[in-house]
Amino acid sequence: MPDPPQGTSDPLAVATEATRSLHGLSTELTARVPQLLEAMRSVGTGLELHSTLDRICETAAELAGARYAAIGVVDTEGRGLSDFVTHGISPEVSRKIGHRPDGKRGLLGALISHSDTVRLADLTKDPRSAGFPAHHPPMKTFLGVPIRVQGEIFGNLYLAEKNGGVEFNDYDVHMVRVLATEAGIAIGNARLYEAATQRERWIDGSVAVTTALLSGGDADDALSVVAEQARRLADSAAGIVLLPAEEGGMEIVAVSAENPATSLGVVVPGESPVAGHLLRGEPVFTDDASADPRMISPLTSQYGPCMMLPLHSGGRVLGALVTPRARGKRPFTEAERTLATQFASQAALALMMAEAQRDRERLAVFEDRDRIARDLHDLVIQRLFATGMMLEGAQRRSIVPEVRDGVGKAVDELDVTIQEIRTAIFALQQGPAEAPSGLRTRVLREINMAAVPLGFKPAHRFLGPVDTVVGELVGKNLIAALREALSNAFRHADASRIEVVLDCTVTLPDGRPGVRLEVADDGVGIPDSGRRSGLRNLRRRAESLGGTSSYGPGIGEDGGGTTLVWEAPLQ
Repeated sequence: MPDPPQGTSDPLAVATEATRSLHGLSTELTARVPQLLEAMRSVGTGLELHSTLDRICETAAELAGARYAAIGVVDTEGRGLSDFVTHGISPEVSRKIGHRPDGKRGLLGALISHSDTVRLADLTKDPRSAGFPAHHPPMKTFLGVPIRVQGEIFGNLYLAEKNGGVEFNDYDVHMVRVLATEAGIAIGNARLYEAATQRERWIDGSVAVTTALLSGGDADDALSVVAEQARRLADSAAGIVLLPAEEGGMEIVAVSAENPATSLGVVVPGESPVAGHLLRGEPVFTDDASADPRMISPLTSQYGPCMMLPLHSGGRVLGALVTPRARGKRPFTEAERTLATQFASQAALALMMAEAQRDRERLAVFEDRDRIARDLHDLVIQRLFATGMMLEGAQRRSIVPEVRDGVGKAVDELDVTIQEIRTAIFALQQGPAEAPSGLRTRVLREINMAAVPLGFKPAHRFLGPVDTVVGELVGKNLIAALREALSNAFRHADASRIEVVLDCTVTLPDGRPGVRLEVADDGVGIPDSGRRSGLRNLRRRAESLGGTSSYGPGIGEDGGGTTLVWEAPLQ
């Protein structure tokens, strides 16, 4: 029987061709056409790629009466599998088996190099078989059919263990071939949808980074935003930003990960091949950082696929962005690499614009300081000096000792005041480095930024010396937690009142001094169902520092709304 036409995009044409090829065949096969059409309808629903692959596996198993089904997705080089989706194997058994097949050897590898339909009565006796790993369920009968997307091999559909222990018959082959053609169409649509959605996410992430960098915030906070966005968009275990170190190499200055404190401040030495590539503006990609000989930093031992992208703009390398995935996770696709490279370029451009903006602001401050210094010198000191001369003349003319003594003390005080002003003028003209923004200032900045989309300014209260006792790392994470909480209140709470309390006088349950952030609103509260990614992020941030994050009733009527409580040790 001929295969259905490859590359067709019309499901009706596929069904028509399938029915035409079945004409004149057995009654049993013809009777299964409605089942085939229902299977094709099921496969064609939905646009998310991974759920589409799951649905194809399940539908194929039902159609052919197989206990197990799987789809092996061929990698871009066509030499192995980039993904492996199964049906019929429980999560517990899958965990025991461990790593998914890579398609580099055995029967699965042979099917990649020769994409033809394969039917076996006992796959264990086939000379191409390499055996099963430990804990793998026994399988004998086997059917493998290639899946093509727009004429190119996407992967293979595998079926094993037909019900009743019998072999897969000709009818099964015919049905699964037609289903594979429809699967190719569904996968092609899902790929297009996923690519569009992925591009949209990266564009939104670039906008968020640009907005954060140009909002006039602290430079360290801006780099943290880059790391957080990159980690989220790349679906990686960490987002890391490195800047050129004074002593050579590159220093980790911002980290978004489960435990950021372990890697902050680590310097990748200049003799590292990776650092050399990045400082020259060259990206580095690897499918297994833990085994790549170019990686000489001990931090890479815990990671697998990794993208290392230079942050360069205008011929200048500002730093690097690293997004590693955990060991055993799928490699980054070409599309992901391209999108991440574009994101890094956009982030670098935003960094340069933010730096230029801060330079302009510093220049304006210095110009203002010069003006103040000139005014103090030309106006204030001259007037004080003239006043002192008048008092000295009055002192000489006075014949009352008490008056002369009092005037003399006033003249001395004026001399001291003039010296202090001259010291201040000298300091203003020297232009000392700006002191970093305190925690109180950064909290107020976040509140003022949130007031724009909210339409009102949240109330705030500070308890204790927050600028002096809260450590820098804790402060960075607290600001990120505040930003997330205010964002959630704007996007989901529909609140008309928000109160922010920052208290650095609390004692944590384990007895350590700590800082507590409370963000309360009178909105709709947190629904019983829905995504919890933001709350999980807040909890992970707190737990990485030895703290906690929780939520409870809000400040609305009868406890309406939500109160988020985030706390961590002071240092």
